[in-house]
Amino acid sequence: MTSGATWGGDRGRPSRPQDIRADDPEGQGRWSFSSQQATLRRLDKAFAAFFTRVREGRIPGFPRFKGRGWFDTVTWPKDGDGCRWDSQPEHPSVTFVRLQGIGHVRVHQHRPVKGRVKTISITREGTRWYVILSCDDVPAEPLTRTGAAVGLDMGVASLVTTSDGNPLDNPRHLAASAGRLASAQRALARKKRGSKRRRKAVARVAALHTRVRRQRLDGAHKAALALVRDYDVIVHEDLRITNMTRSASGTIEQPGRNLAAKSGLNRSILDAGWGVFLRVLAHKAESAGRKLIAANPANTSRTCSRCGHCAKDNRLTQAEFACTACGHTAHTDVNAAKNILRAGLALRDAAEAA
Repeated sequence: MTSGATWGGDRGRPSRPQDIRADDPEGQGRWSFSSQQATLRRLDKAFAAFFTRVREGRIPGFPRFKGRGWFDTVTWPKDGDGCRWDSQPEHPSVTFVRLQGIGHVRVHQHRPVKGRVKTISITREGTRWYVILSCDDVPAEPLTRTGAAVGLDMGVASLVTTSDGNPLDNPRHLAASAGRLASAQRALARKKRGSKRRRKAVARVAALHTRVRRQRLDGAHKAALALVRDYDVIVHEDLRITNMTRSASGTIEQPGRNLAAKSGLNRSILDAGWGVFLRVLAHKAESAGRKLIAANPANTSRTCSRCGHCAKDNRLTQAEFACTACGHTAHTDVNAAKNILRAGLALRDAAEAA
């Protein structure tokens, strides 16, 4: 699969990609060879992961065929090889990207590009198209040092609670749009496959999901920027979100215990967007010259941040913490955030000592 060859010809030899392009100049031959190779690499990666799962005895999940309606992204690994960013630099006010086989396409550039453009991707979201640039040698923008450090406890009631006692709200964008999404999905289920009305219903559902995703990303950027501006060292929980949101064990006949509660918790965690927030926070911290540390969250909600006593009975409720040893009381999330901060600073000091 890695060679991208197909079998054919009079002698049964594998046809090379160059031969396929030469025999089809108005089809495969007019598109970028590099972008076609990138697509084959994605296919090879999908099958390699499939065979790895088979060898390890996991659920294989055979790769699905993606037709025209499912394949939404094309990538050019190198700027200038089949695709050229800012292809008309002499233009005073408009930016263009040149795509092999298509020509110059006008781009609504929403911010200046910094660094050297390395790869270019074109992706489709509904009826809109976007250019995604990956750049090297992007200059850092370090912020003024504040001398402050903070620990972050991730949650569902609040997206983040800091060790200073400041909660950052969880807007629950998916829950807010659940009614409209349910209505749109019911309408979609009633449409005949292949019809124009079904395509419109699909577009409506996709638009609602896109709106939720953008709201979540916008909130993550704002929350991460506020933290990066105020703190030099930020310690967060080293979470395994995929494991935490795994479905409850069991079968259809024997679904297991607390299946509905686990499903609701998974939905709330994914709606909060922990993964999106931590990814954005990492990018902003690196650009601003801040230190980001991931600490083991084990028992941080059961350990007293004042005396270090760890016991299950310390946590009275979801929100109340009362140490059975020293009597210290606090909000559970604030107490956990302080423990996370302490663990992160210990990791930093150990790394510096080594």
